[in-house]
Amino acid sequence: MNTTTTTTVILIVVIVLALAAAAGLAGRLVLRRRHLQTRFGPEYDRAIEQYGDRRVAERDLTDRERRHRELDVKPLDPAACDAYAAEWTEVQERFVDAPDDAVQAADELITRLMHERGYPTGAHDKRMELLSVEHGHTLEHYRTAHEIARRSEAGHAETEDLRLAMIHHRALFTDLLGRPYHRPRAMPTDAPPIPVDTTEPNHN
Repeated sequence: MNTTTTTTVILIVVIVLALAAAAGLAGRLVLRRRHLQTRFGPEYDRAIEQYGDRRVAERDLTDRERRHRELDVKPLDPAACDAYAAEWTEVQERFVDAPDDAVQAADELITRLMHERGYPTGAHDKRMELLSVEHGHTLEHYRTAHEIARRSEAGHAETEDLRLAMIHHRALFTDLLGRPYHRPRAMPTDAPPIPVDTTEPNHN
């Protein structure tokens, strides 16, 4: 085999290896992207919107996973689940007479539940980032409810806003609880809308 042929063979081998490496890298990137989309759900798209760059967003989400692994997140034992579920029922019942207080109590209850599960409860933004790793599919509910709770503190929330806040809070509460929350009876936050009387008035 002459020098030219040898050089050509080496060049072909290098190109094939480079293409294989590129294909392998592309495959790993696709798998990582699918993993992040599945794990974070709507929080994946939110991160892209926040950063305006998919690669930067995916690096941030990967970093959240790393920080989450450093936490001592643990499930609740059955007795603790029962206690939290009972307290949540009391909070919902309180909504009838004191909706503002009930929303604040729900927000505080969820914060205590986070702490017992092993999540940090300090800065709100950092709390949301770490919750997004395992609760990304319900986190937007909590984000909305938390905002209504802040508006309620300032006296800027209507009763309907507060009712929605309770519904949103319950979504994350159930997720954090680790089991379906079953209400013992119809709760005020689930009350059907007041029917509208469409009967034409009798002017006779």
